[in-house]
Amino acid sequence: MTDSSATHDAALTDRAILTDSAYRTERDLAARQSLYQWQTPRYDLPGLVVERLRDVPGTVVDVGCGNGKFIKRLAQERPDLRLLGLDVSLGILEGVPRPVAVADAAQLPLRTDCVDAALALHMLYHVEDIPAAVTELDRVVTTEGVLIASTNSERDKTELDRLWERAAGDVLGVDRGPSRISLSARFSLEKAPALLGAAFSRVETVELPGKISVTTPAPVIAHMNSYRAWAGQHAVPFEVTIERAREIVTKHIDRHGAFEINGLGGLLICSR
Repeated sequence: MTDSSATHDAALTDRAILTDSAYRTERDLAARQSLYQWQTPRYDLPGLVVERLRDVPGTVVDVGCGNGKFIKRLAQERPDLRLLGLDVSLGILEGVPRPVAVADAAQLPLRTDCVDAALALHMLYHVEDIPAAVTELDRVVTTEGVLIASTNSERDKTELDRLWERAAGDVLGVDRGPSRISLSARFSLEKAPALLGAAFSRVETVELPGKISVTTPAPVIAHMNSYRAWAGQHAVPFEVTIERAREIVTKHIDRHGAFEINGLGGLLICSR
């Protein structure tokens, strides 16, 4: 691993950054989630998870539940289930239906074989020891149970990566600025099957491709600005680069009518 990769990984898994800034509240997570309102096709991700759990009885734990988007949907459509939300950040749990608890995915406060399904949705890239977390998820899920994980592809939203590099380059006075931090890199859609396959014999990947087309710069800038917790990792003045990105997107929309982003995320359905 290069020094830059090690620094990148350390920033993504830094507990202080995660709990005191990135996920202290739901603000930045909600900004990233909201960009998908402009995607075609529109995927009802909580609905897809509910459908995958249609035959699952008993107890479901959402590890790294964030603002509780999936727990709230499950509570509405599957009142028969016992639901538990876990997250490392106490602050983001404020609006999540109870019961909830602060917990580390690599050291789950649950007994062995105690849940019928576990969710690990867009969060395993924040765990310092991903194999340990996968082992823990395997430990707490019953033999007949299921794990549903999710993440993004290494090819997801590359237009935002190029936008950042262009804006950063303009700020620094160079052709191309440094890359922005990538949340999914450590547990991408390409890497996830092998990491999950170490514990689960069957891993089904469900790709969810789409095109995001915005006619105002606001959702793009809100999404990019939601990375402010890692501003120190970008090797460029963050706020100034954001404002330069706003100017670039605004001019692009004025000329072309929309700014388009190719998205590629997916679910990973794991069983034994």
